[in-house]
Parts: sequence; C-alpha cells; structure tokens
Amino acid sequence: MKILDKYITRELLIPFVVLILILSGLFSSFSSARFLAEAVTESLGVFAMLELVGLKTLIALEVLVPISLYIAVIIGLGRMNRDQEINILRSAGISEYRIIYTVLIVAIPVGIISGVLSMFARPWAYEESYILNAQAEAELNTDRFQAGRFYGNEKSGRVVYIDSKDKSGKVMKNIFHFVSKEGGSEVLFAKEGIQKKPVRGERPQLHLFDGNLYKLKHDNTKDTVSHFEKLVYFGDDSKELDYKRKSTSTRMLMESDRAPDVAELQWRLSRPVSTILLALIAIPFSRISSRNTKGERMYFYAALVFAIYYILSGLAQTWVEQGKIGSIPGVWWLYVLMSVVSLSLLFPNGWKQFFRSK
Repeated sequence: MKILDKYITRELLIPFVVLILILSGLFSSFSSARFLAEAVTESLGVFAMLELVGLKTLIALEVLVPISLYIAVIIGLGRMNRDQEINILRSAGISEYRIIYTVLIVAIPVGIISGVLSMFARPWAYEESYILNAQAEAELNTDRFQAGRFYGNEKSGRVVYIDSKDKSGKVMKNIFHFVSKEGGSEVLFAKEGIQKKPVRGERPQLHLFDGNLYKLKHDNTKDTVSHFEKLVYFGDDSKELDYKRKSTSTRMLMESDRAPDVAELQWRLSRPVSTILLALIAIPFSRISSRNTKGERMYFYAALVFAIYYILSGLAQTWVEQGKIGSIPGVWWLYVLMSVVSLSLLFPNGWKQFFRSK
C-alpha cells in the first residue's frame, strides 16, 4: 500500500474506531440503565445482566458498524477537504478514482466484518439472549430470588418466599410456595430445598425436603394435606423457547422457502453491501467544507439520507416477510437504488455526459 493510501486509510480508520467505541459504549449504557429500571438484576443477577448487555451490544453492531463507517468517511475526508489537502492531491494529479479506491480499501474489509457479525455472531447472540431471558422469566428458577422477600406473578397467581439461603445460594431453608389453580389453590411448605441447575431443554426442577402440601378446593369438596420427605417440583414447561427466526442459523435459513425466513436471510446477506454503499454515498458529503455557509445544511442532508436508508431497509424486509414482494427482487431493489444514488453523487458529470450522448 502506497504512502497516500496509508494516509487516507488512517484518516478514515481513526474516527471509525472512535465512533464504534463511543456508540457501543452509549448503547451498552442505555441497555444497562433499561435493565436496571426493569429490575433485571434481581431476575438474573449482575453478571448475567452484564452478559445480556454484551449480547445486545453485539447484536447492535450490525447497525453501529455501517453508521460508524458512514460518519467516519464524512469526518475523515471532510477534514482533508477543509484543510485543502484534497485540492493539493488533485493538483498533483491524484484523481477522484484514487480516493474512491482508497475508501473501498477500508469499506470492503469493514463490510466483510459486518457480514460475519450479521450471519454468524448475531444469531448466536440472539439465541443466548433468549435463553437468558427465559431463565429470568422461569418462575421456579430460585437463583434469582433473594432470601426474606416475597416474589409474585400476577399472570400465574404464584407467590414464592424463601426464608434463608446458604453461601452458595443453592440450599434454601423454609420455603413457602402458593399458586392459584382452576377450582382451587395449592400451598406448599418445605423446611429445605435445592435448586437444580437449569439445563437447556429441561424444565426447571426444585428438590424439596420435609414439608407439607395443601390442596385447597374452592367448591364443597374436601381439602387434602400431604406430608413428604422429598418432592421434586417441576416448573411450567409452557415457556419453552419457540422457533425464533433471528436466532436461526444462516444455513437453516438457506434451506427454507418461507417468506419470513427469506427476508431474514436477505437482511443478513445485505449487510456487507449496505456498508460499502453507505461509505460511497458518504464521499460526496465529505466534499463540503466547513468554511462554506451551506456546510451545516449538507451535513443535515447526510443524516437525512441515512435515516431514509434505515427506514427503507426496514420496509424492504417487512414487505418480503409479508409476501408483498417475492424473494426476487426481495430486499435487493433497495441496494440497486443505493448504487444508482451513489454513482449519481460521485459522478454527476458522468451522468450528464451519458444523457447528452443519447
């Protein structure tokens, strides 16, 4: 790589890395604040919540990477334009094609990284986050319960109280469990209990020792009382993970012809293309100098262009999901449109000459 290419590449990579770190940090902070407001720490614990924040941030990178590169190109080349470095390069015989080539040297690897994140890291992160959320919502996952507090669920009518826990948090003393059922209610008291470690694919299990089970009827039938030495209490398995498209592997999506699966697959495959095209669209906006009174307006237009792209990308995926558009053209019409827009902005005189020749 020549000195000029290295110089321009550095001017693009520095703001790109800084923007990725800032946006990722802001997103992580926002997610942490939201989880804390929803009391997720009580459901999962601090370390699991931090893991969930990390997974959410990893998922968000498929959006943060393209926008960071888009802004980095505007900032990096914009500074060179303001300092007249681009004009000096042009006077030295460096063409616009050379600058576009250098931008592509950065954009193509970044686009590949974006594609890897979207096709492999994103579904894995979604699957892990779904599992964590399911564990947080599991009513018999007593790992999330603090001793000396009542925990209730309005939907199921369940109330749980644990008097104390040992240092490991697995062995519990004096457990109270109440659940409202159709036609009656059930009250359980045990002197000791052990929470079995949750295993993927299995229902939560609570091993209870030396207790009584009271089954109370709302009608005139007789109530029952049972004493047990050991009781294995299974949680409700109705909350098993459903088929979730975002966590499905890319290979499985390729084997499906269902419209929602096709939309998800095309969304993942389009991430590298969108990253590269956004970088090319950013080049014309970087030509505006801050000394120009129209500079602020043009930066507003740059933000507007990205907002329009983001809205259209969501619409394109939704239309394919709903079957309004087939797998061909699918979401690809948007990127054909973006290619035309990028070429029009990069080479406006070329289009004029083309139509004149016609």
